[in-house]
Amino acid sequence: MIIRRETPEDHRTVHAVHVEAFGRDLEADLLDRLRGDESWIPELSLVAADGDHVVGHVVCTKATVGGAHTVLGLGPIAVDPSRQGARVGSLLVHTAVATADVLGYPLIVLLGDPAFYRRFGFVLAHTLDVHPAFDEWRHAFQARTLSAYTPEVRGPFAYATPFNDLPTEG
Repeated sequence: MIIRRETPEDHRTVHAVHVEAFGRDLEADLLDRLRGDESWIPELSLVAADGDHVVGHVVCTKATVGGAHTVLGLGPIAVDPSRQGARVGSLLVHTAVATADVLGYPLIVLLGDPAFYRRFGFVLAHTLDVHPAFDEWRHAFQARTLSAYTPEVRGPFAYATPFNDLPTEG
């Protein structure tokens, strides 16, 4: 298996992987909207490919902290259900973190299970004085500092604009 940059030829398959992984269209449709947004970073849309088959995908898009600092939001991330538990997601996260670091971003933020993301160096974001839009997210709102991080990167976090159209869940 290799992790590589997503190509336009992958879009349909990546969409299908997200639908299969989540059992709904919400995340796949969000991904389609993100591709057309100014927050899109092609180098940070990564697929896990086993031969000719795409079995996973992760994306990081530009976001802001404190209204002034450009950081990244990780997600959505999806793995084909038949490959879940086979470290595909872990390989995608490791590669996304390393690529973001090389590109010079200071911080990656995500919503997810702390028990899973802790192994990649993520901590609860409030410990870095980075805060979610909704207090209900606090228990799953995490951040990972990168080489370019400085303590001035703090304040309220804002995802890329397409995230604003998602329904809020507590």
